[in-house]
Amino acid sequence: MLKMITDNIKGQINAVVLNQEAMTELALVALFSGGHVLLEGVPGLAKTLWTRSLAQVLDCECKRIQFTADLMPSDILGTKVYNPQNSIFELKRGPLFTQLLLADEINRTPPKTQSALLEVMEERAITIDGETHRLTEPFFVMATQNPVEYEGTYPLPEALTDRFMMKILLTYPGVAAEKQLLQMYHHGFDAAKLTQTHLQPAANAEAIAAAKREIQAVTVEDGLFNYIVSVVETTRRMGAVQYGASPRGSVALLLAAKTYAAMSGRDFVIPDDVRYLAAPILRHRIILKPEAEIDGITTDGVIETILGQVKAPR
Repeated sequence: MLKMITDNIKGQINAVVLNQEAMTELALVALFSGGHVLLEGVPGLAKTLWTRSLAQVLDCECKRIQFTADLMPSDILGTKVYNPQNSIFELKRGPLFTQLLLADEINRTPPKTQSALLEVMEERAITIDGETHRLTEPFFVMATQNPVEYEGTYPLPEALTDRFMMKILLTYPGVAAEKQLLQMYHHGFDAAKLTQTHLQPAANAEAIAAAKREIQAVTVEDGLFNYIVSVVETTRRMGAVQYGASPRGSVALLLAAKTYAAMSGRDFVIPDDVRYLAAPILRHRIILKPEAEIDGITTDGVIETILGQVKAPR
């Protein structure tokens, strides 16, 4: 069932967001795994359009927050406001009360607000004045970082980036896709009017819950448990690495591999699932030594080396 749903979703979104198929596939893996995604790429690569398109295909509520230096936790969580008509304090809900959230340029807001968002991501609940409000499932956050401008930013601490299941690097779509995009706008496409496009609901909250039960039933052989542990443990022993991935990375790699297997129409995980997902799941969990960065070594390069060293089960 999950393969049919995700094939439908990918087909619709990829017709609107051109040549970003890898982002679509990886983000769907995170969504159905119950995780969240950190996107890194320059502005103008259709991150907002992608999120709004997904919300329409999943028939979910979607909101966007533009993070700024003066944004406070109450601005995103909400607060109690006094109503003089009935003499009571009423809850004014913030934009975090949604299902799909695009947290745009999360590194431009102070650590206190960053922590408030990440706590909600983990707990899937918002507490205001001692009252806890559970969020409606699915709850999925796509947070973006601009890798170009660092002036006036508050880079996410490594302990907080670890809360994201994946870090996806966005690139330019390419000349052919960009020309096709121009032709779409020439013929009347308007990103602000998605309801007038061909996008149709492909799933709902009940279907997503059923898909998660399907993922839970995916089989994982003992050799693959060992393989995942070996890959993650090796990140802690590489000479260029100061700090390797934590056990949370192992858990994320396992859950994502099960989801990707189900999305591929299989009820069992294979080593290629782990290899495909290793970079987006581990790249933000590895901290290189300063001298390694000076030498031009990258986390993706380290992960590629590890995958070449660790023997996969047959």
